[in-house]
Amino acid sequence: MMPDVGLLYSHSRLSSFDNCPRAFRYRYVDKITVDVEGIEAFMGKLVHAVVEKLNLVTAAGKVPSLPSVLRRYELMWDETFDPDSIRIVREGTEPDLYRAIGARCTENFYRRHYPFDLDESVGIEEKVLVALDPEGRYRLRGVIDRLVRTRAGGIEIHDYKTGQRVPSQTILDRDRQLALYQLAVRERFPDEPVSLVWHYLASDRVRTSERSPEQLEALRRETIERIDAAESETEYAPKTGPLCRWCEYNDRCEAGRRHLGLAPAEPAADPPPAVADAPHEPAPARSARREPPRTAPEREVARPEPEVARPAPDRELPPAAASQLDLFS
Repeated sequence: MMPDVGLLYSHSRLSSFDNCPRAFRYRYVDKITVDVEGIEAFMGKLVHAVVEKLNLVTAAGKVPSLPSVLRRYELMWDETFDPDSIRIVREGTEPDLYRAIGARCTENFYRRHYPFDLDESVGIEEKVLVALDPEGRYRLRGVIDRLVRTRAGGIEIHDYKTGQRVPSQTILDRDRQLALYQLAVRERFPDEPVSLVWHYLASDRVRTSERSPEQLEALRRETIERIDAAESETEYAPKTGPLCRWCEYNDRCEAGRRHLGLAPAEPAADPPPAVADAPHEPAPARSARREPPRTAPEREVARPEPEVARPAPDRELPPAAASQLDLFS
Protein backbone atom coordinates (compact mmCIF):
# COMPACT_ATOMS: atom_id res chain seq x y z
CA MET A 1 0.00 0.00 0.00
CA MET A 2 1.47 3.35 -1.02
CA PRO A 3 0.92 6.39 1.17
CA ASP A 4 -1.18 9.33 0.07
CA VAL A 5 0.51 12.31 -1.53
CA GLY A 6 1.72 14.66 1.18
CA LEU A 7 1.77 12.03 3.94
CA LEU A 8 3.41 13.56 6.99
CA TYR A 9 5.08 11.58 9.77
CA SER A 10 7.24 12.39 12.79
CA HIS A 11 9.71 10.45 14.88
CA SER A 12 7.22 10.22 17.74
CA ARG A 13 4.56 8.80 15.41
CA LEU A 14 6.96 6.19 14.07
CA SER A 15 8.09 5.30 17.61
CA SER A 16 4.47 4.89 18.67
CA PHE A 17 3.96 2.31 15.93
CA ASP A 18 7.21 0.51 16.75
CA ASN A 19 6.48 0.41 20.49
CA CYS A 20 2.87 -0.77 20.22
CA PRO A 21 0.68 -0.81 17.09
CA ARG A 22 -2.44 -0.89 19.30
CA ALA A 23 -1.50 2.37 21.03
CA PHE A 24 -0.65 3.79 17.58
CA ARG A 25 -4.17 2.91 16.43
CA TYR A 26 -5.79 4.54 19.46
CA ARG A 27 -3.78 7.74 19.04
CA TYR A 28 -3.47 8.25 15.29
CA VAL A 29 -6.23 6.18 13.67
CA ASP A 30 -9.10 6.28 16.16
CA LYS A 31 -7.93 9.69 17.44
CA ILE A 32 -8.84 8.90 21.05
CA THR A 33 -7.88 11.84 23.23
CA VAL A 34 -6.93 11.81 26.90
CA ASP A 35 -7.08 14.59 29.48
CA VAL A 36 -4.15 13.56 31.66
CA GLU A 37 -0.40 13.29 31.12
CA GLY A 38 2.39 11.62 33.01
CA ILE A 39 4.35 13.73 35.45
CA GLU A 40 7.59 12.80 33.68
CA ALA A 41 6.29 14.41 30.48
CA PHE A 42 4.96 17.42 32.41
CA MET A 43 8.29 18.02 34.10
CA GLY A 44 10.19 17.53 30.85
CA LYS A 45 8.06 20.14 29.07
CA LEU A 46 8.72 22.69 31.81
CA VAL A 47 12.47 22.13 31.68
CA HIS A 48 12.45 22.43 27.89
CA ALA A 49 10.47 25.67 28.11
CA VAL A 50 12.92 27.22 30.58
CA VAL A 51 15.95 26.06 28.62
CA GLU A 52 14.42 27.42 25.41
CA LYS A 53 13.93 30.82 27.00
CA LEU A 54 17.45 30.74 28.42
CA ASN A 55 18.87 29.94 24.97
CA LEU A 56 16.91 32.81 23.43
CA VAL A 57 17.99 35.30 26.08
CA THR A 58 21.67 34.33 25.93
CA ALA A 59 21.62 34.35 22.12
CA ALA A 60 20.60 38.01 22.43
CA GLY A 61 23.71 38.69 24.49
CA LYS A 62 22.13 38.67 27.96
CA VAL A 63 23.04 36.25 30.73
CA PRO A 64 20.46 35.99 33.52
CA SER A 65 21.55 34.74 36.91
CA LEU A 66 21.08 31.16 37.95
CA PRO A 67 18.64 32.15 40.75
CA SER A 68 16.45 33.97 38.26
CA VAL A 69 16.37 30.94 35.94
CA LEU A 70 15.48 28.59 38.78
CA ARG A 71 12.86 31.04 39.99
CA ARG A 72 11.30 30.96 36.54
CA TYR A 73 11.13 27.17 36.66
CA GLU A 74 9.52 27.17 40.11
CA LEU A 75 6.95 29.78 39.09
CA MET A 76 6.01 27.81 35.98
CA TRP A 77 5.56 24.68 38.08
CA ASP A 78 3.31 26.51 40.55
CA GLU A 79 1.24 28.04 37.75
CA THR A 80 0.73 24.92 35.65
CA PHE A 81 0.80 21.87 37.95
CA ASP A 82 -2.69 20.39 38.30
CA PRO A 83 -2.94 17.22 40.42
CA ASP A 84 -6.20 16.29 38.66
CA SER A 85 -4.58 16.14 35.23
CA ILE A 86 -1.05 14.98 36.08
CA ARG A 87 -0.62 11.23 36.55
CA ILE A 88 2.08 9.70 38.76
CA VAL A 89 2.61 6.04 37.92
CA ARG A 90 5.27 5.16 40.48
CA GLU A 91 3.40 4.41 43.69
CA GLY A 92 4.54 6.33 46.76
CA THR A 93 6.29 9.01 44.70
CA GLU A 94 5.42 12.62 45.49
CA PRO A 95 5.28 15.44 42.92
CA ASP A 96 8.03 17.29 44.78
CA LEU A 97 10.52 14.60 43.74
CA TYR A 98 9.89 15.33 40.06
CA ARG A 99 9.90 19.05 40.77
CA ALA A 100 13.36 18.70 42.30
CA ILE A 101 14.62 16.62 39.37
CA GLY A 102 13.46 19.32 36.97
CA ALA A 103 15.22 21.99 39.00
CA ARG A 104 18.40 19.90 38.99
CA CYS A 105 18.15 19.49 35.20
CA THR A 106 17.80 23.24 34.81
CA GLU A 107 20.72 24.02 37.10
CA ASN A 108 22.96 21.42 35.46
CA PHE A 109 22.26 22.92 32.04
CA TYR A 110 23.03 26.43 33.26
CA ARG A 111 26.28 25.49 35.00
CA ARG A 112 27.57 23.44 32.07
CA HIS A 113 27.00 26.22 29.54
CA TYR A 114 27.73 29.35 31.58
CA PRO A 115 28.70 31.98 30.40
CA PHE A 116 27.03 30.82 27.16
CA ASP A 117 29.75 31.97 24.79
CA LEU A 118 31.26 28.69 23.58
CA ASP A 119 29.21 28.42 20.39
CA GLU A 120 26.51 30.10 18.29
CA SER A 121 22.83 29.26 18.09
CA VAL A 122 21.62 29.08 14.49
CA GLY A 123 18.24 27.69 15.50
CA ILE A 124 16.27 27.34 18.75
CA GLU A 125 13.23 25.06 18.71
CA GLU A 126 13.96 24.83 15.00
CA LYS A 127 11.16 23.24 12.97
CA VAL A 128 12.37 20.96 10.20
CA LEU A 129 10.61 19.24 7.32
CA VAL A 130 12.34 16.81 4.98
CA ALA A 131 11.16 14.76 2.02
CA LEU A 132 12.36 11.18 2.22
CA ASP A 133 11.78 10.46 -1.48
CA PRO A 134 12.25 12.54 -4.66
CA GLU A 135 8.48 12.87 -5.22
CA GLY A 136 7.87 14.20 -1.71
CA ARG A 137 5.27 11.55 -0.88
CA TYR A 138 7.07 10.55 2.30
CA ARG A 139 7.73 13.57 4.49
CA LEU A 140 8.99 13.82 8.01
CA ARG A 141 8.77 16.76 10.38
CA GLY A 142 10.36 17.52 13.73
CA VAL A 143 11.64 20.17 16.09
CA ILE A 144 15.33 20.52 16.99
CA ASP A 145 15.87 21.78 20.53
CA ARG A 146 18.93 23.76 19.49
CA LEU A 147 20.94 23.95 16.28
CA VAL A 148 24.52 25.07 16.91
CA ARG A 149 27.52 26.26 14.93
CA THR A 150 30.72 25.47 16.75
CA ARG A 151 33.83 27.64 16.81
CA ALA A 152 35.50 25.06 14.57
CA GLY A 153 32.79 25.58 11.97
CA GLY A 154 30.77 22.40 12.32
CA ILE A 155 27.03 22.07 12.95
CA GLU A 156 25.60 20.28 15.98
CA ILE A 157 22.04 19.07 16.55
CA HIS A 158 21.33 19.30 20.27
CA ASP A 159 18.61 17.39 22.10
CA TYR A 160 17.72 17.74 25.80
CA LYS A 161 16.65 14.74 27.85
CA THR A 162 15.26 14.87 31.39
CA GLY A 163 15.00 11.13 32.04
CA GLN A 164 17.32 9.40 34.47
CA ARG A 165 18.61 6.70 32.13
CA VAL A 166 21.57 7.39 29.84
CA PRO A 167 21.62 4.98 26.87
CA SER A 168 24.78 3.23 25.83
CA GLN A 169 26.86 4.63 23.00
CA THR A 170 25.82 1.67 20.85
CA ILE A 171 22.16 2.61 21.21
CA LEU A 172 22.83 6.27 20.45
CA ASP A 173 24.81 5.34 17.36
CA ARG A 174 21.59 3.72 16.09
CA ASP A 175 19.28 6.54 17.22
CA ARG A 176 16.78 7.49 14.55
CA GLN A 177 15.42 10.83 15.74
CA LEU A 178 18.44 13.12 15.49
CA ALA A 179 19.73 11.31 12.42
CA LEU A 180 16.43 12.03 10.66
CA TYR A 181 16.80 15.67 11.65
CA GLN A 182 20.26 15.58 10.11
CA LEU A 183 18.68 14.80 6.75
CA ALA A 184 16.95 18.18 6.94
CA VAL A 185 19.98 20.00 8.37
CA ARG A 186 22.18 18.63 5.60
CA GLU A 187 20.00 20.39 3.02
CA ARG A 188 20.59 23.71 4.79
CA PHE A 189 24.30 23.15 5.51
CA PRO A 190 25.46 20.78 2.74
CA ASP A 191 29.19 21.47 3.13
CA GLU A 192 29.56 21.47 6.92
CA PRO A 193 30.15 18.45 9.17
CA VAL A 194 27.19 17.62 11.40
CA SER A 195 27.31 16.03 14.86
CA LEU A 196 24.46 14.75 17.02
CA VAL A 197 24.54 15.81 20.68
CA TRP A 198 22.37 14.57 23.55
CA HIS A 199 22.25 16.35 26.92
CA TYR A 200 21.11 14.09 29.76
CA LEU A 201 20.37 16.91 32.14
CA ALA A 202 19.47 14.97 35.29
CA SER A 203 22.93 13.39 35.46
CA ASP A 204 24.75 16.21 33.62
CA ARG A 205 26.15 13.91 30.97
CA VAL A 206 26.63 14.61 27.28
CA ARG A 207 26.82 12.08 24.47
CA THR A 208 27.69 12.60 20.81
CA SER A 209 27.45 10.60 17.61
CA GLU A 210 27.90 11.05 13.88
CA ARG A 211 26.37 9.55 10.75
CA SER A 212 28.03 8.85 7.40
CA PRO A 213 26.25 9.62 4.11
CA GLU A 214 25.79 5.87 3.65
CA GLN A 215 24.16 5.53 7.07
CA LEU A 216 21.81 8.41 6.34
CA GLU A 217 20.79 6.90 3.03
CA ALA A 218 20.09 3.56 4.72
CA LEU A 219 18.05 5.37 7.37
CA ARG A 220 16.02 7.12 4.69
CA ARG A 221 15.11 3.79 3.09
CA GLU A 222 14.35 2.13 6.43
CA THR A 223 12.10 5.01 7.46
CA ILE A 224 10.11 4.77 4.23
CA GLU A 225 9.67 1.05 4.91
CA ARG A 226 8.43 1.74 8.45
CA ILE A 227 5.93 4.31 7.15
CA ASP A 228 4.69 1.77 4.60
CA ALA A 229 4.31 -0.79 7.39
CA ALA A 230 2.29 1.63 9.52
CA GLU A 231 0.08 2.66 6.61
CA SER A 232 -0.66 -0.93 5.57
CA GLU A 233 -1.30 -2.24 9.10
CA THR A 234 -4.76 -3.64 9.76
CA GLU A 235 -4.44 -5.78 12.89
CA TYR A 236 -2.69 -3.30 15.23
CA ALA A 237 -1.65 -6.11 17.57
CA PRO A 238 -0.71 -4.92 21.09
CA LYS A 239 2.83 -5.26 22.43
CA THR A 240 2.74 -5.76 26.18
CA GLY A 241 5.68 -4.94 28.42
CA PRO A 242 7.03 -2.39 30.92
CA LEU A 243 5.68 0.54 28.90
CA CYS A 244 2.10 -0.65 29.49
CA ARG A 245 2.13 0.92 32.92
CA TRP A 246 2.79 4.35 31.44
CA CYS A 247 0.43 3.91 28.49
CA GLU A 248 -2.31 6.52 28.32
CA TYR A 249 -4.69 3.91 26.91
CA ASN A 250 -4.43 1.20 29.56
CA ASP A 251 -8.00 2.04 30.61
CA ARG A 252 -9.26 0.37 27.42
CA CYS A 253 -6.57 -2.01 26.15
CA GLU A 254 -7.49 -5.52 27.29
CA ALA A 255 -4.04 -6.95 26.57
CA GLY A 256 -2.38 -4.21 28.56
CA ARG A 257 -4.75 -4.61 31.49
CA ARG A 258 -4.17 -8.36 31.60
CA HIS A 259 -0.43 -7.78 31.55
CA LEU A 260 -0.75 -5.37 34.49
CA GLY A 261 -3.14 -7.57 36.45
CA LEU A 262 -6.03 -5.12 36.21
CA ALA A 263 -9.72 -5.88 35.93
CA PRO A 264 -11.17 -6.03 32.39
CA ALA A 265 -12.17 -2.70 30.90
CA GLU A 266 -15.80 -1.79 30.48
CA PRO A 267 -17.10 -2.81 27.02
CA ALA A 268 -18.02 0.79 26.26
CA ALA A 269 -14.34 1.72 26.47
CA ASP A 270 -13.50 -0.20 23.29
CA PRO A 271 -12.83 2.11 20.31
CA PRO A 272 -14.72 1.86 17.02
CA PRO A 273 -13.15 -0.22 14.25
CA ALA A 274 -10.08 1.36 12.71
CA VAL A 275 -10.78 3.19 9.50
CA ALA A 276 -8.68 2.61 6.41
CA ASP A 277 -8.06 6.29 5.82
CA ALA A 278 -5.75 6.98 8.75
CA PRO A 279 -5.15 10.64 9.56
CA HIS A 280 -1.83 12.11 8.59
CA GLU A 281 -1.51 14.50 11.51
CA PRO A 282 -0.90 13.50 15.13
CA ALA A 283 -3.97 13.70 17.32
CA PRO A 284 -3.86 15.76 20.50
CA ALA A 285 -3.17 13.73 23.60
CA ARG A 286 -5.70 14.34 26.40
CA SER A 287 -9.23 10.89 28.64
CA ALA A 288 -10.27 10.36 32.14
CA ARG A 289 -7.75 9.55 34.84
CA ARG A 290 -6.92 5.88 34.79
CA GLU A 291 -6.59 3.37 37.59
CA PRO A 292 -2.89 3.05 38.45
CA PRO A 293 -1.47 -0.39 37.71
CA ARG A 294 -0.18 -2.51 40.56
CA THR A 295 3.30 -3.59 39.63
CA ALA A 296 6.31 -1.49 38.72
CA PRO A 297 8.16 -2.39 35.52
CA GLU A 298 11.78 -3.35 35.64
CA ARG A 299 13.91 -0.48 34.40
CA GLU A 300 17.27 -0.83 32.72
CA VAL A 301 20.05 0.33 34.99
CA ALA A 302 22.23 2.94 33.34
CA ARG A 303 25.85 1.84 33.37
CA PRO A 304 28.67 4.37 33.22
CA GLU A 305 29.88 5.03 29.70
CA PRO A 306 33.05 6.81 28.62
CA GLU A 307 32.44 10.53 28.32
CA VAL A 308 32.67 11.53 24.67
CA ALA A 309 31.85 15.21 24.83
CA ARG A 310 32.91 18.36 26.59
CA PRO A 311 33.27 18.31 30.37
CA ALA A 312 31.26 20.83 32.33
CA PRO A 313 33.23 24.07 32.71
CA ASP A 314 34.51 24.76 36.20
CA ARG A 315 33.54 28.41 36.46
CA GLU A 316 32.51 30.36 39.52
CA LEU A 317 29.12 31.97 39.03
CA PRO A 318 28.72 35.66 39.89
CA PRO A 319 26.41 36.73 42.70
CA ALA A 320 22.86 37.50 41.58
CA ALA A 321 22.10 41.14 41.09
CA ALA A 322 18.61 42.65 40.90
CA SER A 323 19.12 43.55 37.25
CA GLN A 324 20.04 39.94 36.46
CA LEU A 325 16.91 38.65 38.13
CA ASP A 326 14.78 40.90 35.95
CA LEU A 327 16.28 39.47 32.75
CA PHE A 328 14.46 36.19 33.18
CA SER A 329 11.14 37.35 34.61
